[in-house]
Amino acid sequence: MSDQDTYTPAKVWRWENGSGGKFASINRPIAGATHEQTLPIGKHTFQLYSLATPNGQKAAIMFEELLELGLTAAEYDAYLIDINQGDQFGSDFVAINPNSKIPALMDHSTSPPTRIFESGAILQYLAEKFSALVPTDFKAKTECRNWLFWQMGSAPYLGGGFGHFYSYAPSKMQYPIDRFTMETKRQLDVLNRHLSAHEYMAGDEYSIADIAIWPWYGSLVLGNLYDAAEFLDVASYTHVQRWAKQISERPAVKRGRRVNRIWGPEAEQMPERHDASDFN
Repeated sequence: MSDQDTYTPAKVWRWENGSGGKFASINRPIAGATHEQTLPIGKHTFQLYSLATPNGQKAAIMFEELLELGLTAAEYDAYLIDINQGDQFGSDFVAINPNSKIPALMDHSTSPPTRIFESGAILQYLAEKFSALVPTDFKAKTECRNWLFWQMGSAPYLGGGFGHFYSYAPSKMQYPIDRFTMETKRQLDVLNRHLSAHEYMAGDEYSIADIAIWPWYGSLVLGNLYDAAEFLDVASYTHVQRWAKQISERPAVKRGRRVNRIWGPEAEQMPERHDASDFN
């Protein structure tokens, strides 16, 4: 019997806590805080609350790129939000991001402080605040936003679709794995065709579009996501490979991907970041 024949949906769905899978203990069908939790506030204008997942890496890489440009006003504190422990459901975090997803950012240069949530919104906010990492030419800026929003709409199929069923689901099911593998490979082909004629996503200029896409698709083709490089035949996407390797060598990217990381080799971990000297 095929897996699609083994389940008949109930007339009204009910939440079952024992649904299985890696994140079963923290997934739930309701929003809001589950507990009181005060978030620390460091010495810098910007306070980042995050974890070094692909979405979390975007914000840290953005800050490190701004600092690499000499924009010292972009100094920031980064505090760990351990989603496996449910920190994203703490009262202070939910007040910043009612969607309880990392990353979340507070800008204390405004009165009252400004909250920014959703990784794409954080990238746009910082790009506009510092007039950096977005093309100034209107056409190129539009292309940058095209690809930024492409990533925001596409990555859930990679992460919540392919990544979940291939790596995290309690059992392997052919239908969802086939479905989301097909979509992931289609997305890689979209990128590969585009990058065959462009150095970066928005053209000749590195931008927030690259910063948004690299932690997901760059990590994937470099073999650092879901242990799926062979399964997806990522080596065949040669132009994405070239782009991913090029970006991985940027000093700011090397630093940013370490921020709020609590797994992997000890030398690559950095639960909190408060100063450039933390990388020494």
